[in-house]
Amino acid sequence: MNSELIVFLVLSLVAVAAGLGMVFSRNAVYSALFLVLNFITVAVFYLLLGAPFIAMSQITVYAGAIMVLFLFVIMLLGAENLPPTKSLPWQKPLAYILAGILVVESLYLVFLQAQPDMVVTAPGASVNSMESLREMAMTMFNQFLLPFEVTSVLLLVAMVGAIVLTKREKAGQK
Repeated sequence: MNSELIVFLVLSLVAVAAGLGMVFSRNAVYSALFLVLNFITVAVFYLLLGAPFIAMSQITVYAGAIMVLFLFVIMLLGAENLPPTKSLPWQKPLAYILAGILVVESLYLVFLQAQPDMVVTAPGASVNSMESLREMAMTMFNQFLLPFEVTSVLLLVAMVGAIVLTKREKAGQK
């Protein structure tokens, strides 16, 4: 076993453990911190694949900006101290159905759509990194500007919705 495989295996265990910790944590702050750890391990995966720009973007955008903002909102609103709410009777069956669909879709993609003869190669050394970075930026901000902006608006709406719901629940408690 070479060192890259060992690093990959250790990081994959950390990523899976952080994902499970995020899902099963009862405290919202701990859950967000587990998600930050997961983002960092994904960034190291990108480094192992030879994509340092995407790795640094992952850390800067997700772990740096968005998660700090989410932690700020969680701590500002005190969402980690909210009492548990009643679940509706249809939520658990719907969750099981959606989880089953996700598992079936994942198995379909892994086993039926897999192409074993496909080879992933690293980009050649002759490619000018500044030119490819410029092309990527032009593509992102010309062709994909609308999805980029829609994503930012969705994040803003989700955050405002969380604030409104939390304020409404706190007002009902007093």
